[in-house]
Amino acid sequence: MAERQKIGVLLINLGSPSGTDFWSVRSYLKEFLGDRRVVEIPRPIWWLILNGIILNTRPQKSGKKYQEVWDKENNCAPLISITRKSSEKLATAVASDHPDLVVDWAMRYGEPTIGATIDQLMEQGCARILLVPLYPQYSASTTASVIDAVGDALKKIRHQPEIRSVAPYYKDPAYIEALASSLKSGLAKLDFTPDVIISSFHGLPKLFAKRGDPYPEHCEQTFALLKKAMGDEGYKLHMTYQSRFGKAEWLQPYTDKTLQKLAEDGVQNIAVITPGFAADCLETLEEISMENKEVFINAGGKNFEAIPCLNDSDDAIKMMRTLVLRDLNGWI
Repeated sequence: MAERQKIGVLLINLGSPSGTDFWSVRSYLKEFLGDRRVVEIPRPIWWLILNGIILNTRPQKSGKKYQEVWDKENNCAPLISITRKSSEKLATAVASDHPDLVVDWAMRYGEPTIGATIDQLMEQGCARILLVPLYPQYSASTTASVIDAVGDALKKIRHQPEIRSVAPYYKDPAYIEALASSLKSGLAKLDFTPDVIISSFHGLPKLFAKRGDPYPEHCEQTFALLKKAMGDEGYKLHMTYQSRFGKAEWLQPYTDKTLQKLAEDGVQNIAVITPGFAADCLETLEEISMENKEVFINAGGKNFEAIPCLNDSDDAIKMMRTLVLRDLNGWI
C-alpha cells in the first residue's frame, strides 16, 4: 500500500443495473429496495412483498425502460457514464493546483461499490477522503443511506482514513448559479418559447416528511432561489414531484398530473428541468422525456422539452470544484 499522504475525493451517486436483462435489473432492485432507508415498511411485510411480487414482476418492466435510454457506446446506464465523466473532469479541474487530490466515483447501489472504491483510494495513498453525495437536497433515503454505506465499509478497515462529507448544497450559491445558467442555456436552444417551466423533483412519501425528513423544505428553497435567479422568466416556473411508487401518498403536486392539467387548460408549450438530479438517468430520460411528454401531448399539449441535468457540463464541474475545495479547507 502506498504511503498515505494524499487526499481522496469520492463522488457518490445512486446507481444503476449492470445490464438491462431480468437478472441484472433484479439484483439492482433487490439491493435498492432492500435498503431500510428507502422503504420503511416493517421488514417481514416488505420481505414478502419484495420477494413475492416486485422482484418477480418489475425487473422485466424496468429492463425495457433501461433499454430505451441505455448508453450503447459505453454499454452502461447513462448515470454511470455521466458520473464517470464528471469524476474525470473534476480530477482535471483540480490537478494543476492540487496534485495530491485523487478523485474517484462510486455508486450507492450496484457497481463500483463504495467499499471497493474507498479501498482503491487508500491503496493510492489517501489518508483522508472527502465524500461528495451527489444529492443536492438531503433525504434520509439518499444522503443518509450513503453515509450508512460508508460506515459499513469502514467497519471492515482496521486503519481507517479520516472522513468528511460535503453538506447538502440545495441553497448553495454555486449550485443555484449552475442551475440557472444551465436552464437559460437549455431554453436558448429550444425552437419554441415555453409558456410554463416545470421544476420537477424526485418524490418522497409524505410519511417520511412527517417523521422529520427535511427533503421537501430543501426542494422548496432550491425552487425559490432558482426562480429568483431566473429574473424575468422566473414567473414561468412551477414546482412538482415525480417518480412516486406504491399506494402511499407522496409529496404533491405530482408532475404527470400537473402536465395533464396544464395541457387540458390550454397550455401548449412546456419545458421541464429536474434540479434534484445531478445527472440524467432513467427518471429524467425515460420518465420525464418519454412518459411525461406523452401525457402532456395526449392531453392536448404541443411542444415539450426536458432540459438536461447539470451532468458533466462546465457549469457542473465549476460548481463541484467550488464545493470540494471549500470543504477541503484545513486539509489542503
